[in-house]
Amino acid sequence: MLMENERKELVNYGKKLVSEGFTKGTGGNLSVFDREKGLMAITPSGIDFFDIKEEDIVIMNLDGKVVEGDKLPSSEWFMHLIQYQKREDIDAVIHAHTTYGTVLACLREPLPASHYMIAVAGKDVKVADYASYGTQELAMNAVKAMEDRRAVFLANHGILAGAQDLLNAYNIIEEVEYCAKIYCVARSIGEPIILPDEEMELMAERFKTYGQRK
Repeated sequence: MLMENERKELVNYGKKLVSEGFTKGTGGNLSVFDREKGLMAITPSGIDFFDIKEEDIVIMNLDGKVVEGDKLPSSEWFMHLIQYQKREDIDAVIHAHTTYGTVLACLREPLPASHYMIAVAGKDVKVADYASYGTQELAMNAVKAMEDRRAVFLANHGILAGAQDLLNAYNIIEEVEYCAKIYCVARSIGEPIILPDEEMELMAERFKTYGQRK
């Protein structure tokens, strides 16, 4: 099988998304891109994450053609593929239906820098214009709103995050959801104080050498 290690990672992180409460049922999708070979491994459409097997992962090329696999790829496959076409810094993408991030997506409100950890995604998280799931329009809206950032909310839908690998993409999902929860709770009490752009630029620099997520 092509991309055997990547298949294992996708299965494992798919289960983790559900077990840690970042999505439910078959909601969401994950992919990894092998830039050297020009191949994307992506989770299949409509299969529970705990039922997905390594052989169910679909391998596609940059033209959107299936080169290995007998399952349908995620209906959002183009939303993943366009990130790999447009962003050289992204080789893994996760889309999930996190609770607090989706609350903001439904309000169509961006997540400002009320907590410094938002720097894992950028100085803030924007909301992409609404489009039906699985459409090229949604993919185009997402890649536009995610410029200079590593995460975006999809209006009335969920979150999309990208990084150099699945470990870091998952970390972005995790931290953005935490920041979204803190922001929503703080808004219920008062008006959160937003950190200035200069502080977020400093955080972005410091995060380049922070921790073990290489």
